[in-house]
Amino acid sequence: MKVQAYLAFRGECQEALNYYADLFDAQIVNRQTYENSKRDIPEDYRHNLEHAELKGKGIHLMAYDASPDTPLNNGNNIHLSVDLEDEQKALKIFNKLSEGGIIHEEFREHEWNALYGRCTDKYKVDWMVNCKL
Repeated sequence: MKVQAYLAFRGECQEALNYYADLFDAQIVNRQTYENSKRDIPEDYRHNLEHAELKGKGIHLMAYDASPDTPLNNGNNIHLSVDLEDEQKALKIFNKLSEGGIIHEEFREHEWNALYGRCTDKYKVDWMVNCKL
């Protein structure tokens, strides 16, 4: 069994996946736009992603641009968690994810013997970055 996240965006899926691909040294695969979709999608939205996946060592996310009539509500009921063993890499990833977003908890040492921080990135995705000391 495998459980993974499927992220929904409102027209910025490709931009977000490019950002995450660079950050996590991953590749965008299975990229499909609405171009040939039989769904009722406005012409000016057909270039957006109906489905794509981000795959790399230790990461596999699925994502899409929700159709314009699909309501999207941002909430704090899910966070993507990144666990690392390299302190410098963990700090770099946290800083990049929080850039242009919101830091909810500064990246610092915590009582469970780890560096940890929590943020919402510029695409409104919630992240937790953890690095065991």
